[in-house]
Parts: sequence; C-alpha cells; structure tokens
Amino acid sequence: MLSSKLLWSLNGTLIDLRGDERRRLSGGNLIITGLDRDQDSGVYQCTASNTRGTILSQRATLQFAYLENGKTQTRSAVNVREGQGVVLLCGTPLHSGELTFTWVFNEYPHFVQQDSRRFVSQETGNLYIAKVKPSDVGNYTCVVNNTITKERVFSSPTPLVLRNDGAMGEYEPKIELHFPDTIPAAKGSTLKLECFALGNPVPKISWRRTSDVSFPNKVKLKNSNAILEIPSFQQEDTGTYECIAENSRGKNAVRGRLSFHATPHWLQTMTDTSLSIEENLFWECKANGKPKPSYSWLKNGETLISEGRVQIENGALSISSLNLSDGGMYQCVAENKHGIIYSSAELMVLASAPSFSQNPLSRVLKARSGCDVSLDCRPHASPRAISLWKRGTEILQRSERISLFPNGTLKIANVTKRDGGSYTCIAKNQFGTASTTGRLIITEPTRISQGPSSTEITVGESIVLPCQVTADPALDVAFFWAFNGQPIDFHQDADHFERVGGSFSGDLMIRNIQLNHGGKYICLIDTDVESLSADAILVVKGPPSPPDLVVVEEVTDSTAQLSWSPGQDNGSPITGYVIQARTPFTVGWQAVDTVPEAINGNTLTATVVGLNAWVEYEFRVLASNSVGMGEPSPPSTKIRTEDAMPDTAPTDVGGGGGTKSELVITWEELQNGEGFGYIIAFRPVGLVTWTRAVISAPSVTRYVYRNDTIPPFSPFNVKVGGFNNRGEGPFSSIATVFSAEEVPSVAPERVSAKSLSAADIEVTWEPIASTPERVLGYEKPPLLTVLICLSNILVLSNAVTQLIAHCEPFLSFSAHFFHTQQTSAPGQPPQNVEWNLTGSQLVLQWDPVIALETESEVTGYIVLYRRHRNNDMYSIITSKTSVELTLNPNDNYVIQIKTLSEGGLGEGSEPIHIHQLSMSVISCCRLLFCLLPALMSSYWVFNQFGCLNILLCSLQSFSAS
Repeated sequence: MLSSKLLWSLNGTLIDLRGDERRRLSGGNLIITGLDRDQDSGVYQCTASNTRGTILSQRATLQFAYLENGKTQTRSAVNVREGQGVVLLCGTPLHSGELTFTWVFNEYPHFVQQDSRRFVSQETGNLYIAKVKPSDVGNYTCVVNNTITKERVFSSPTPLVLRNDGAMGEYEPKIELHFPDTIPAAKGSTLKLECFALGNPVPKISWRRTSDVSFPNKVKLKNSNAILEIPSFQQEDTGTYECIAENSRGKNAVRGRLSFHATPHWLQTMTDTSLSIEENLFWECKANGKPKPSYSWLKNGETLISEGRVQIENGALSISSLNLSDGGMYQCVAENKHGIIYSSAELMVLASAPSFSQNPLSRVLKARSGCDVSLDCRPHASPRAISLWKRGTEILQRSERISLFPNGTLKIANVTKRDGGSYTCIAKNQFGTASTTGRLIITEPTRISQGPSSTEITVGESIVLPCQVTADPALDVAFFWAFNGQPIDFHQDADHFERVGGSFSGDLMIRNIQLNHGGKYICLIDTDVESLSADAILVVKGPPSPPDLVVVEEVTDSTAQLSWSPGQDNGSPITGYVIQARTPFTVGWQAVDTVPEAINGNTLTATVVGLNAWVEYEFRVLASNSVGMGEPSPPSTKIRTEDAMPDTAPTDVGGGGGTKSELVITWEELQNGEGFGYIIAFRPVGLVTWTRAVISAPSVTRYVYRNDTIPPFSPFNVKVGGFNNRGEGPFSSIATVFSAEEVPSVAPERVSAKSLSAADIEVTWEPIASTPERVLGYEKPPLLTVLICLSNILVLSNAVTQLIAHCEPFLSFSAHFFHTQQTSAPGQPPQNVEWNLTGSQLVLQWDPVIALETESEVTGYIVLYRRHRNNDMYSIITSKTSVELTLNPNDNYVIQIKTLSEGGLGEGSEPIHIHQLSMSVISCCRLLFCLLPALMSSYWVFNQFGCLNILLCSLQSFSAS
C-alpha cells in the first residue's frame, strides 16, 4: 500500500502546521483545539498525494454560531387606538446560527400566546397584533434564542399604550408580513411561508396555488393559517403560491414563486483505467442538479486546460496518443451555486514487452474431429503486440480452413487427425518478443451407445436407466443426471438414487420408486471436447390419491347420501370407490353397503344403506385403480341418523351371579332414538306371568332384581326389549338365567398326600356326601405353598377323590421359596394395548409390565376372551407381549390381558370390544395352569360362585364384565 502525503488548506491558503500548537494531523484528519471564530472560520480542503498523483477532497465549511448582546436602549411607547393593528419590532442582534423568537408580556415568564389575532414571526422576530384590545396594554419584551449555542438575549421593553381619542373603525386587511416574490427551496428541505395581516375585524388567512392545483396531503397549515409548511420539498412543489387575507371590509393578497434547487449529484463517473502507450483515453462524467452544474477537470490537483492532445467538452475528457507523462490522478468536478462534488480515477499508461506469463497456451489441447478449433494468442504487451503462428516449424498462412484474426486468434475449420501437432504463437512489439506453445490432439466423436428410454413403472418398484457411451480413449468422460431440470444430489437422495457403471457408463438406479419420482430424466455426458445428453420420461403409477370434500347431503334413519371430489389417479385411471363408516360403537373404520353396490370410477356420489337409527356416523371414501387401493379421504363431518321405532331387540341377554336373593340380568347396549330405554321381563321357569321393569338410561346394560323369596341358583326365563319416543320394539328371545347361589358350607374330609417319585405326589380325599349347595369340584387353598406344575389341579367333578400332580423336580419346599410365593401379583395392568384386524386374524400388542420390588416378577401374560353368543371363555398364555387370534366373524368378543406371576394373576387391561362388523374367526386353546400344593393337608370345595382359586375367580369376574 502506497503512503500518501496530506495537506490542508483554509480559504485556498495552505495551512502550515509547523510550530502550530492548536492544529495537528491524526490519520489524515485535521484536529483543531481552542477554536477561534476569527482564525478558524472558512472553507477547508484536503490535498492527498503519492507517487501515483494528487487529488483534492470535498470542501468543508466551518462556521461558528453566536448571538451578540446588542446595546440595550430604552424603547419609546407605542400609542395605538382600540381596534387598530400594530407591529412591535424585535431588532435582531448580530448572530450566526438558527434563531427562534418569543415575546414576554409584562413579566417573565408570561409569554404572548399566539392566535388568529396575534402572531410572532420566526423570520423577522416581530410581534403582529391584528386588532388591539384594551387587555393588550402593557410592556412587551422580545426574547431571541440561538438554537445551537442556547444563548438568549432580551430586548428592552416596549410599552404599548392605548390612545384616548376613541376606538378605530373597521377597515380592510393590510398584509404586514409576507414572503418574497421568489423563494428558492432545496430538494428534501422543509419550507415555511409566513403571512399575517392587520385589520378590523380580524382577517382570516387562506392559501392557494395560482395553478389551482390542490395541496398534497403533506402540506400543513399552522398558527391559524399564518404559516404554510411544505416538508420534503420536491420539483412538483414549485409554482406560484398566494396568501389571501379577508374580512367583512375586503380582502388583500400577496404572491410568491417557489423555485427548486438541488446540489449536484453524480449520474455517471469514470473508473480507474490502464491503457497502453499511444492509445487514446476517453472519460465522461455526468451530474444532475438545479441549476444545471458546470464541469471542470483536474490532474494531480491542477486544473486541466483544453489544448492540443487534451480536449475538454462539458463533462468529457479525451487525450489522444498517450505517453508516459499522461499517467496520474484525474478528477471531474461538477458545481453549481448550491454545492460542488468530485469524482476521482487513476490513469496508468503502460509500456512493456510481450509476456505470456498470465495467458499461456494450454500444454495439451483437445478437439473433436470435424469441428472448428480456436487457439487464442493473448500476450500482455504495451503497446499491443503483432502475432505470428507456427505449426511445428511451418509458418501458418491464411487459407480456406485457416483464419488469422487481428487480436491474435487462430481458427482452424473442420479439423482432422492431420491437424494435430505442436502450435506456437510468437508476439512482438518495440520492447521485445515472446512465444507460447501447445499440443493439439484431435479425437473421435463421442456417441451414446445406449441411452434411457421412456417407460411406465409402479410405485415401490426399482429401475435402472442406462446411459452408456463410446468415446475416444484420450478423453475424460463424466456423467451427470438431472431430474425435472434440477441436478440429482446422490448424497442427499441416496435412499432412492444411485449411480452405477464403469468408465463409459453412467447408469442411474432408482430404488423403491415413489409417485414424486415421475418426470423427465436427462443424462448429461461431458468430455474434454464436447457435451451430449439423452432424456427419457418416467411415468410412475400408484394407487389413487385420497378423495376430497366428502359431504353428507341427505340423511334418513337408515341411509346417508354422500358426494366427494376425486383425487389424482397417479398414472392409472380410477376404477372404483369404497365407502367406510365409523361410529362410537365400532372399533375402527368398517366398509358399508351402498347403492350402487359397486361404485365405478366415474361416479362421485352414492347412498350408504343399512345404517342404524339414531347413531352418530363419520364417513370416508377410498379410491382404487389397477395398482391398488389408495389412502382414505379425510373424514366427513359427523352426522346422526334420524330416530326410528326400535326394530331389533337387545342381544347377548344373559346374567347370573350376584349376591344372595338376587337375579342379575345383562344385555348388549342398543340405542335407537330420543327417549330410548329398556323393558326387562322375567319369571321363574314354569310360571306364566311376567314381571316387568323399565330402565330409561340407554347406556345401562345390567339390571338386578332383589327379593328375599328368591331361592339360590333358581332358573328364570328372561327377555329384554327396547323403546323410545316412537314406541316399543320387539323383545329378545327368552334366555334362562340362574339366581345367585351360595358357597359350599361343608369341607372335604380325610385328605392325605404321599410321594410317588421325585416329581409326583398323590393326593386323596373323601367326597362330600350331601350339601344344600351345588358342588362343582375341589381346590387347594391359596394360603399354602404353591409350586409351578405342568398339569391342572382344579378338579371339576365332585366324583374325583384322587389327584396325581407332576411337578418340576428341582423345586423345593424351603422357607425361601415359601416367602417368594407370598409376594403379591403385579398391580400394574398391561398398557397401550393396540390391535390390528386383517381378514379374520386379530393381532394384539402391548407394553411389557415391570413388577415392583414388593411384587412377584412377571413370568408371562394370559389373554382372556369371551364370545357374546354363548358366553364361552377362552384363554391363551404367552411369554411375549403380542399374540395373534383367529376370530369368528359371526360373533362379538370382549378381550382382556393380565400378567402371570408366582403371586398369581395381576390387574387386567381395559376390556377390548370387538363387534361382529369387524371380526373374522377366533380359535383358542384352553388355559394350562398348574397349581400344586406343598405339604397339603386339606382341599377346599368350590362351585361357580364361591371359587377360591386365583385363576378361576379372575375368569369369573372377567366373564361378569
């Protein structure tokens, strides 16, 4: 970086800083301490010089704000008549800087308040009173403020005295304060025009433009219209403005023309330029301003004069046949009376021998046979060098195929193998000679041997788009792929796109194709000498996109008319639609019957039939084509079918259980309209008369009849019907339900056990001869030690009096084992139970249960499920957290999952209701669960409602739910 010498001038005179204690330079800046108004006021300019030349800075003006306190002289009283107008003069002292004026009435700080009658001019400082009143009598003092120095000067008081020769009559306005005939305004400035009149009555002030052009919104009127303010003054604000003062005695007006002026600003400037010796220079600068600026040119800070080789015309400078002395710093100066601006640039005049150090010929040049080849010869030389071309040692001349251009370029048309070889460019000027050499290799044309072809493909499949070429071995070949005009990013899209092949193959593999992969693929081949491309259209077919705008148009108690708009067919025409429905009583979405039964792809409306009355439904539509079924549409808004008199009876009527003297009746929930409820009819088997009960809550599905006269385990005929506001529906078929029974009151006797082997124990007892309660079988009390065995110890017959239980031989009867068996079962039920129904297969999944420290470890899970039709209970044991069931499509199911542990069965999950609308087949295997007593001394008797076995009790409570 070149160092510069900096000099400062004041009012055109160079400032000598030697021995000057107040002024010094710091980084090129002029610093002045102890400012003095007389010595330091004026125009400053900096001159910067180095070995390249000299330039001048913009001018800067330094002014000092001040406010002199003029001589204070006693002012004479001003005598006026009432109703007369008056002007009190301020007498502005010498100053520099913007001033503001206020007036004090009698005592400070009681200032004169301006209104339509009184006005203080910020131009003259005078106080104008349009019409004097007796209250105006007093002393007035003008206060002058300098906004920069904050100085304040008070004038001597001016007494205002009212004459005693009577009031003055009315007279027309007399404008005492007005603006000049011509007012120049700078671009972007805020212009204020003042206008005030004396008169009786007090005149009203208004403004207009003589061109009758209305004022723009930015114009503001202040101080009872005495001030017209125009912010951000622009060219369109120029023109003649008129102030009108008017009262009942007449009117008067003044006019003034606003002119626009602007300091110069650049439209075009020159830039640093390097030219060879003997070349010509042309620079032009253009500036705008109001008035139009004039131009001058400086070289190294000195004014240029138009003569000889140097010509100046307005803002244009031209110098012909440059020589080394013409180099330096040049400035274009634009100036009008409102300002001056400078634009600077450097001219470098060059003189040097040719050199190829920056632009040599490539060492090896390749060209395709049959094309045109251009070899550039561009040495750095000042002045421009003369060029000569050689092939080997032969000097090239112009011919039909060879062209030599003035800029040194060699062009050979329709090249062949014979044109290959060594080429040399020789450049020469008056300062020296230089050369550069390169080897030209002619290659055979590259051809695409196999390119991609347009094809159709289905979503999820994979494809390879070929792109293979035959190329000259001397060439480097590169392959690129673009999709719909954008380059494929093989790193970011690695899941789908991969480039495969060898040196002359750039095949594109697309895996797991999706719909968004359909479009135009282009294979781009680049070699050293040419570029080729091949393209193909890939059509991706997939299932249709979801339909949209599913609307339910008409609803009855059993039908709903739907319409929808189609989605994209995704390359394969839509062949049909399927409608699904969902209610609060179904699990998931289920297909429904429609009219027409089969909805073709051109149909966009259908009627859903077979709906239940008074049920809230949602609908969705799925489209299909030759590829498959598409995703479902968004659900429709929820609608409720109309109500109807019940036409079906509640299902799964049953019951049983309960406590002493109770008859428990249960059924499946049914709703069918407003005011829905149930009628329960029952009677002891063998009697004719029915007892009826009514339940008005549609969600209640259990009724308990209590009567002390009901004998234990007594059969009853039971039927349930529904009703609503429209009437009663049919009753269900008659079911037999037993009243509650009591637990066995007698225990088995003569219980004994003996060991048969290391793994077998024989247990015997005497059957109970007679008891008023029903005996279903025998069970070992849970309070004794329990071992895990491979067979079931529940004896479901009163006739069996002997049991051989086979157990694992490694289990002992130690105190530690006994303690382990006494820990409780896990209290946490399986959570997040999910299910998926495909055909007749139901897959259940749930989160594993982690036992607490005080609970038995989870050893597995038992899945319990009950068929509604015959109340059969089934179970499956698994060590996993998933199970697959095959269900009967003609029945409803309730499913529950519990944990297995040494402490027994844990808490059950929330019941899952599977309705026959969504079911297929269920098959089950019976629960194999072996509980073998250790050191058994007695068995407990159990029946259906008094069972003490952990498993059976759980099954019964689950069945009751």
